[in-house]
Amino acid sequence: MNVEYAKVSALGDRQDNQDRAAVVVAEDAAMLLVFDGMGGHSDGARAAETGLKVVQDIFMGARLPILDPQGFLYMALSRAHDAVVELGHDVAVDFRPRATCAICLVQEGGSFWAHIGDSRIYQIRNGRVLTRSRDHSHVEVLIQEGAITEEEALDHPMRNFVECCLGGDAPVPDMSISSKLPLAIGDVLLVCSDGLWSGISDDDIGEISSPGENNLAENLKALSIKALNANSPYSDNTTGTAIRWQNS
Repeated sequence: MNVEYAKVSALGDRQDNQDRAAVVVAEDAAMLLVFDGMGGHSDGARAAETGLKVVQDIFMGARLPILDPQGFLYMALSRAHDAVVELGHDVAVDFRPRATCAICLVQEGGSFWAHIGDSRIYQIRNGRVLTRSRDHSHVEVLIQEGAITEEEALDHPMRNFVECCLGGDAPVPDMSISSKLPLAIGDVLLVCSDGLWSGISDDDIGEISSPGENNLAENLKALSIKALNANSPYSDNTTGTAIRWQNS
């Protein structure tokens, strides 16, 4: 698999970093993972760490390429949810560890997406956002209904309210899983926490695919710095993983 990949995770204006991220690249498939521990709940970092480890271990133990990508993603996130729920087994429901997450499976010339909450996945082509995942949030519903714009959502009082997450209650949460999204040479896939996307525009995000003199790692770092500066002095943990597809 001919890809360029990168990862970044910054503390921001917080006391600890509750985000966890990984990029796993094998010969026949790759996976981008971002888990964002929810700061309003205890052990958010442990929730993110646990969820990431479960999914990463399942991927690394699987035969690649994955035969049933969508079924695999549902299974992996369901098991991650169960593991995070178990962390809060003896804790009152309102205080149990929770996390949002987004994972992207890349194989056979395309990508498959899965996410829970407001961690996002973007596909960028020729400097422009081609498509992105849609958050499980009240604000996203308002955007889709045309009640507010993407720009108005950035300052909406309920912008941080998510409707589902890993952990908490035992039933498997709602999750969005995509069909195969074809990749063209030079496409960049970005998986990130809300600390990265919330402070910048789609035009800013499109710059990550710019070839120029910078490599993907430098572009991702520059993007995270832009988000940190935009959200200062209240910036959140700011995390992203990215892959540039280079197969012919």
